[in-house]
Amino acid sequence: MAKRGLSADDAKSPAQKRTKPGTQARLDAFFSNSPTKPRLTQLSAGQQIIDDAGGSVSRPLVIDVDTIDVDSKLTPNPSVSKTKGKEAQRQPTFTKTGPLLFSSLDIDPVNYSPHEQPWLSSGAPYAFLAHCLSTLSQTRSRIIIVNSLTNCLQTIIVKHPDSLLASLYLLSNSLAPPYAPVELGLGPSIISRAIQNVSGVTPAALKRLYNALGDPGDVAVSAKSNLRTLVPHPPLTISYVYESLLRAACCKGQGAAKQKEKIVEKLLLSANGEEVRYLTRTLCQNLRVGAVRTSMLTALARATVLCRASANVPDHSSHIQASFSLLSEIQKSALDIKKKTLEPARAKLNNIFSNAEALIKGVFVKHPNYDDIVSALLDSGLIGLDQRVPLSIGIPLHPTLGSPMRSLDEVYQRMEGQPFVAEFKYDGQRAQVHATVEDGKTVQFKMFSRHLEDMTTKYPDVQALVTSLLQQSPSISSFIMDSEIVAIDPRTGVLRSFQELSNRAKKDVQLKDIQVTVCLYAFDLMYLNGETLLQKTFRERRALLHTHFAPYAPNDLGSARFAHVESMESERGRDNVEIFWHRSVESQTEGLMVKLLDNFVVTEENGKESARKKPLPATYEPDKRTAAWLKLKKDYVTGIGDSLDMVPIGAWYGNGRKVKWWSPILMGLYDTSTGRFVAVCKCMSGFTDKFYQDMRERYTPSDEAGAVCSMQSIWECDFGGFQPDVYFRPQEVWEIRGADITLSPVSVAAKGLVSPSRGLSLRFPRYLRSREDKSIEQASTPEFLASIWKKQQGNRQDDDGDELVDVDFLVSSAASEEDSEDS
Repeated sequence: MAKRGLSADDAKSPAQKRTKPGTQARLDAFFSNSPTKPRLTQLSAGQQIIDDAGGSVSRPLVIDVDTIDVDSKLTPNPSVSKTKGKEAQRQPTFTKTGPLLFSSLDIDPVNYSPHEQPWLSSGAPYAFLAHCLSTLSQTRSRIIIVNSLTNCLQTIIVKHPDSLLASLYLLSNSLAPPYAPVELGLGPSIISRAIQNVSGVTPAALKRLYNALGDPGDVAVSAKSNLRTLVPHPPLTISYVYESLLRAACCKGQGAAKQKEKIVEKLLLSANGEEVRYLTRTLCQNLRVGAVRTSMLTALARATVLCRASANVPDHSSHIQASFSLLSEIQKSALDIKKKTLEPARAKLNNIFSNAEALIKGVFVKHPNYDDIVSALLDSGLIGLDQRVPLSIGIPLHPTLGSPMRSLDEVYQRMEGQPFVAEFKYDGQRAQVHATVEDGKTVQFKMFSRHLEDMTTKYPDVQALVTSLLQQSPSISSFIMDSEIVAIDPRTGVLRSFQELSNRAKKDVQLKDIQVTVCLYAFDLMYLNGETLLQKTFRERRALLHTHFAPYAPNDLGSARFAHVESMESERGRDNVEIFWHRSVESQTEGLMVKLLDNFVVTEENGKESARKKPLPATYEPDKRTAAWLKLKKDYVTGIGDSLDMVPIGAWYGNGRKVKWWSPILMGLYDTSTGRFVAVCKCMSGFTDKFYQDMRERYTPSDEAGAVCSMQSIWECDFGGFQPDVYFRPQEVWEIRGADITLSPVSVAAKGLVSPSRGLSLRFPRYLRSREDKSIEQASTPEFLASIWKKQQGNRQDDDGDELVDVDFLVSSAASEEDSEDS
């Protein structure tokens, strides 16, 4: 057990004080072994003492804290359990060969052998997952990231498939599907106390460690590094870690914080080395690795292909299944460096990989549930996966998104004379409605937001509305509908602002407490009476929607209404469509959505004599920003042509009357290829004094683990030439509008997409509103910013390369409040 706690001075060695905080070199130096003293190395499967000559003896390790020389820079050692009874009587568990030493994961998956990785008899070691996360954190190369994830997953599939589901969730930094109400709910105080209790480090020493290292994972490793062990704990398994986190998430009510703290302590006591680092980062929900959802699904597809390879592949599955002979041929061959072409066998495998990736990604966007997908994959592999994991009532699919247009002229040019429908784009909350009815009674009802969060309890009035609709339509047994919930005046039917809708409570709303009446405006139908409609054209889906669901307005003024979106078909002529557009501009809408009615082939000019033909389907395309759906907002006719969904990632101290607040705010875009946020511009316009005050309270600098504001850059962001005073944890999305986009030597957003040496920035950015309906992963991307820049009339560029100008409009508090009414 811990003999004494470390003092603040003991917590940092002289070597630490001399090095620069926050750099990987500093961490490497801190955890490196002294060349002049015996080294102590420990991994999760056991303990090993390594002498000067490099010899090793596997045996229990006991270290007396009083005899430790802090300058020896020991690597993390096991800790002592402070628990009583049976837990304290457990005997240490060691493998026959000593510590688990894992081989590299970043090699070509075809040449990788999962059988060579050391393993535990009790299951998949969490140390292996930590080894994978450590590999991912050291690179930004997508090839290395995908290879490492593929090799990690195929090892788990081969050696312990029961751990595959837990591994996917832990690698994804989540515990359940996005629509499941499972939240870890660990505050910084719980994590900090757990680290202190496990390591014996005093609060003052822990704070100094955090000031020096910045990252909670690094702090936890350092805190445990100089602690002795009398009774080592059994090594952690992936399943045990995942189940422990689920138990913590399920702790509710009085005493929940104490129960969560005990679970965290138990995990940290058993963790060692890299396990401590990534376990702590998982607890803080900030893994700091570049594994985004696309990379995860790609790796899962490739791992399944490799693990399901067989001697004889049937013709019907040859497009998605590899043979042993194909893999053997690739292992014997190599890339032709001179011709820069792939061997035929490699090209064939790449084609199989592509088909498998498309299948799994297609299934996931319609059924985003790893539980069902993993079960189906382990049972029967990839063949028929889309039939075994179909679109289902109660599980949200990712919504289709629209592409921005600048004018009706551009819309007509894109549609090439094909029939379309223009619909009002309401300023409300997108809602995906699921319902099943039996014997005239609604037996299942769910509503999901744009980013798939369950908001059923937020709208009990809509549930009552759907029940009434189903009672009036006996032909309907089940449906999935895409719609927009909009606040309205119940007496006049006039649309109200999104701000009024956002005033409703977020969950557990009671009918008697509802003060804002809403209307459910339906615009698409994806599922009806057991039939999936995604592959039907919009004309067909729209006809089914209008046929089976009639507008409905109950007599009770406080009850929700149902209506179809107001629309105009292009067959009525361009003059009528333009009148309809002007009506949308004058009303409480954001503009128009223009949707292609039928499939057709679009002609793409490629700068050569021959043009390329490309199919443009009018089908429902989950999770795609399709060219068959075009959005034309009011502000498209001026300015940059579109607002941007951006994430605050840092700030500076304000001046003048804003000296107590953060101003300006550094805004970033989400780079889907790296999973990082890229700084774009400073924003200091559109905020009210009340907003500044609330933000200063939300983002208060803290040294505790799990903080959302830090004096150091500890979150995965690219800041380019921006150097803010404080850094924010990316956690919310704001809608920002700018006057223009300009090339900038300071911003690195979209660098290489429009200029080899400069990124893009936003001139005169202005805050419009917070987008609570979007997750940070749904923020605008650098590619989207580059596409808007290219559409600017004349492709205007700033030759002087100046950084964008931030203007602090000196308006009164009242005027500021007036400016941000829309937010």
